[in-house]
Amino acid sequence: MTIPTLDLRFVRRHFPAFSDPAAAQRGFFENAGGSFACAPVIDRLTRFYRTRKVQPYAAFPASAAAGAEMDEARERLAAMLGVAGDEVSFGPSTTANTYVLAQAFRGALTPGEAIVVTDQDHEANSGPWRRLAEAGIEIREWGIDPDTGHLDPAQLAPLLADGRVRLVCFPHCSNVVAQINPVAEIVAMAHAAGAVACVDGVSYAPHGLPDVGALGADIYLFSAYKTYGPHQGIMVIRRDLGARLPNQAHWFNAEVLWKRFTPAGPDHAQVAACAGIADYIDALHDHHFAPEPDARLRAARVHGLMRAQEIRLMQPLLTYLYHLPGVRLLGPVAAQDRAPTFALALALDGPAAPVAAALAERGIDCAGGHFYARRPLESMGVDPDAGVLRLSFVHYTTPEDVVRLIGALDAVLDAQRAGQLAQ
Repeated sequence: MTIPTLDLRFVRRHFPAFSDPAAAQRGFFENAGGSFACAPVIDRLTRFYRTRKVQPYAAFPASAAAGAEMDEARERLAAMLGVAGDEVSFGPSTTANTYVLAQAFRGALTPGEAIVVTDQDHEANSGPWRRLAEAGIEIREWGIDPDTGHLDPAQLAPLLADGRVRLVCFPHCSNVVAQINPVAEIVAMAHAAGAVACVDGVSYAPHGLPDVGALGADIYLFSAYKTYGPHQGIMVIRRDLGARLPNQAHWFNAEVLWKRFTPAGPDHAQVAACAGIADYIDALHDHHFAPEPDARLRAARVHGLMRAQEIRLMQPLLTYLYHLPGVRLLGPVAAQDRAPTFALALALDGPAAPVAAALAERGIDCAGGHFYARRPLESMGVDPDAGVLRLSFVHYTTPEDVVRLIGALDAVLDAQRAGQLAQ
């Protein structure tokens, strides 16, 4: 199917943030830290707080409606992700969800068994697993190439060779390297070695919901607040694995998969509002494509639509950044190999935060720091205390935003080279 050109006017009408007159004067490039919320999410959240802010699942109308909306969010997102409805659950954040899962694995693994982690990850999908060394679990690190940040699957094979690995944890996409890893290939390697695979999709899902069913991942984690929704963590745990792991919730919820790994009560309103993510994806689909009843296919088409738009904007920016004096661009140079998240190590060895502050004065919203990715930065020879300047966009970013970014970055870096930028 030919992918149409994304209608940016239609897209941006769905984000109230762009109706603020001040937004017209600024370019938002901190999407990797959290995207704007789309209108359907905001509308659902508002409606819930106005008319349904009661304990859900009772018989009276407001309670029944609250529970139905929570179920709707789970079922619709599951259908788009290509998994069963009970295989999707919500928690306060991906960091919290990963921690709970790590405690479940602590109870399932025995000393001498092994877990593979990477040094390409955000700390949320690395630290909780590494702490299992306290329980006698062997932690094996799959290391990145220090020059490119690349995770080579060929380097994973020796780590799996002795058959003692029970879990392989890796990112779909790093929040600083931004390379899109071959998830299906890596998952197949893990399964062939008798291990399960946990994929951190936080930095990938905002660029199009993945087909988790097709990827084969046993666990897939991402954040709703980076995917146009409220501040919730969303996790897919496939049914067979979930049944094998020890229950982490109240004992009387042990038989309900979507409750089994959420020990605290969920934020009812935010869970219900997540159905607005599905509303938005459906609206994008129906505006650009012929009607399609299958939610999984609708999500796949919108995924392609988002990625095509991002690649169109990304390649000129990548070319500019790659040739920018005094800057090291982390990750791939080819747009199709990465997400539109650009971490820049500044050759002058100064901290990145003042550069981000100077860009903010010129109407560019971004950030500088280590972004909880100290391990990959250290592995690539970047001082995490100085950090990187991170610029990130998604499908609602305009070509004019990119032009504004390039102009501002030229001016700020020229000032830095001239010693005029306050440290």
